[in-house]
Formats: sequence, C-alpha cells, structure tokens
Amino acid sequence: MIDPEDVYRRTTPSSRKLHERAVNAMPGGTTRTTTYFDPYPLYIERGEGCRIWDADGTERIDMLGNYTAMILGHSHPKVVEAISRQAARGTAFAAANPIEVELATLLCERVPSLDLVRFCNSGTEATMFAMRLARAFTGRPKIARIEGGYHGTHDYAEVSTHPILAEAGPPERPVARPDSIGTPQWILDGSVILPFNNPDAAERILREEGEQVAAVILEPIIGAGGVIAATSEFIERLRAVTVELGMLLIFDEVISLRVAPGGAQQLYGVTPDLTTMGKIIGGGLPVAAFGGRADIMELLDPRRTPNLPQGGTYNGNPLGMAAGVAAMKELTPDVYEELNRKGARVKDQLTEVFASHDLPVQVNGAGSLLAIHFTDIPVTDYRTKATANPKITHDFFLALVNHGVLMAPRAMGALSTPMGEHDIQEFVDAVDAVVTEQLPRWQANGSLRSD
Repeated sequence: MIDPEDVYRRTTPSSRKLHERAVNAMPGGTTRTTTYFDPYPLYIERGEGCRIWDADGTERIDMLGNYTAMILGHSHPKVVEAISRQAARGTAFAAANPIEVELATLLCERVPSLDLVRFCNSGTEATMFAMRLARAFTGRPKIARIEGGYHGTHDYAEVSTHPILAEAGPPERPVARPDSIGTPQWILDGSVILPFNNPDAAERILREEGEQVAAVILEPIIGAGGVIAATSEFIERLRAVTVELGMLLIFDEVISLRVAPGGAQQLYGVTPDLTTMGKIIGGGLPVAAFGGRADIMELLDPRRTPNLPQGGTYNGNPLGMAAGVAAMKELTPDVYEELNRKGARVKDQLTEVFASHDLPVQVNGAGSLLAIHFTDIPVTDYRTKATANPKITHDFFLALVNHGVLMAPRAMGALSTPMGEHDIQEFVDAVDAVVTEQLPRWQANGSLRSD
C-alpha cells in the first residue's frame, strides 16, 4: 500500500531543504499559515497558465489558483504587460493616482451594491473596515456572523469559523467561540453567531439581539469553509429582517465575486448594504476593497466632520490597480459563463468518479469553485461539513500533489480561464487514480469507519 507522505518526501527534496532553511527565519518555515501542511509545504518557483512548477522542477495543474485569486491563471500576458508598464512609471506615491479611479469606476459599474468604494490590501482589511463602518453608521456595538464563515484574521473575524462542536452550543443557537489564542473576550461578547441556511433560527436570534446588532456579515457562498451556497430563502430572509431591524447587511464576496460579473449578489438578486471584495480584483497582486451605499460610505469622506479615517501606505497602489484593471477587463460575461459551465461539468465528473468507487463523498460546487467532502451527509452548513473525515482528506490532498495536482489541503479548488478540456480531464483522471491507489489503504486502516 502506498503512503502518500512517503512519496511526497521522496519526490520533493528541494522543498524539504528550503523548509529546513526557512524554519530558521520564519515560524514554521512560512509567512502564511495557509500554505503550511504536513510534513512540510511545497515551494513553487514559477507558474504559467494553469500550471505551476515546484523547486524540483515538477509540473502540476494548479487547481487552487492562490486560493481562488488567480482566475486568469499565472503570467497572463495582459496582466504582465500592465504591471511592467506601470512599474516603469513608478510603483508607489503618497498621492492619489489615475488608475485607482479607473478600477473603482469599473467595480461600481459591475457590482450592484456599490455606489462608492475604497481600496485596501487584503480581504482581512476589507472586512475589518466594513464592520467598523457598520458600527460607526448605526451606533451599535455587535456584529452578527455565520458559523463557519471566514472573514480574515483580524480580531472580529477570529470567531466561530471552525469551532469545536462540543463547545459551540446548540445548532439553532450557536455560541461565539474564539478561533485562536489571543482573541479577547470582548470580541466574543460583541459577536452574534447565526446558523447557516436556517432562516427561522437566524431571524429569531437577530430579533432577540435587537438594537445591539450593527450588521450581519456573511459569505453568500461560503468559500474557505467548504463552498457552501446559501439558499435563496436564507439570503432573502436576512435581507428583509435586517432592513426591518435597522441592521446593515454585509456580503463578503472576497471569494464569491468570481461566480458572476456582479458577484453572488447578482445571482441571488439581493443587494446588501456593504460588500467586501478581494482575490480576483487585483490580477494576482494584493488588492482588496469594500464599498456600498453612498450614505454609509460617505462617513469615510475626509471633507466631512466627523469622518472615519482609513489609512494604508499601499491602498490603491498603482501596480495593483493596473493589474486589477487588466484582469477585470478580461472577465467579460461570456468568460464567466464558460468558466462556470466548466465548473459544473467538473463537479458532475468528480461525483461520477467517487460513485464508481462506492466512496461516500459530497462534491460541492458553485460556479468555478469546488470542494470535496469525505462524508455521506450533504454539506449545507458548518456542522455538516464537520462530519468530513480529516485523515482521508489529508491523504487525498497529498496523494493528489504526488499525482500532479495542487488543491487546498482541505480539498477546495477553483478553475481558471486557461484550463482546457485536456487539463480538466487530467485533473479528473488524477482524482480517479488517487482514489484507486488509496482506497485499499483507507479500508485496511479503518479510515472509512464513521465512528
């Protein structure tokens, strides 16, 4: 029987050596926790299209695209040209620049909720400022969020993203739990946790909290938490209840903006008060944004008193703006439609592969996003996602790396526009090969037992 870790260690000696050097300069040998996995992370040297090459020169299909950001793949000619042209003109100024005006206008034209927009450098910053803006606008202290939703790594975001179920309270009334050490108690006290896709329970909680809640923030399609789409009923109920109770509704579309030109809000036909964005809007560079209703966003206007200051040395950085404009112009409605069509087909093909092996797996998909959950229970929220088998998930991920495919360690992936039929079939065949290779091992060591 083939142990995927043994194969990985044998075939990635340069990554191992780099990691041994890296641990002397960075905690755990990485500057980004999400890139670490046991026994050591993979070190990538270059990428082109939907392919990447590691430090040993091994080629793989990139089915993750820097956690969904690289929707055009790597080294897209138009993006490379835009970055090179701007780099020659200057990389940063203590001033506004013309290109930020162009990207801001483009986003406001595409995303239904955006009257005005502000740039920052990460999704974490975008959600942090959106929550702060909601508290400033409403004068209320609390933020309601979805159990299992991910909004970055600032204090208000580090709550109930992946709680231990035994400590998380009843499904219909979740309890706020810290995601990491260092999260202060006052953050938990200021957080209200809602169950996903349970409109009755969510409404009941919001009515109980009443005038304490400034805003409800949610991913309309939970991304990092398993590619779980909200039901239309859930989204529409939240919109109606927040309007009635004077709360703002914030859509975190850092990931889901890739499902349509106007993001998930376009697909659902529901307009939030504020929207956070990132990933695809930077063309591969660190760009994020938040925006929404003019009367809310005008609190940031430095011409008014009082106003909410928002600094950031690299906000609206011309390199990122240039890359973002180039990338977004490539993403026409036809491109979104074709990418989503491929995503739906991959989901169907993977479902057939797992069924052919009689393996209980849920393949969640939304547009060009997908996630594989090793459980026989349909994954519709955090608690059903938590039934997935972590040992099999890790083995599957590592074995896929050995078979020439990179996904997230949690078996999440995303398609990119350069992927052709051959690339997609190669990915599906790799999944089939991994299951064929690993299934006897999982059966022998008891990994498939539900207990």
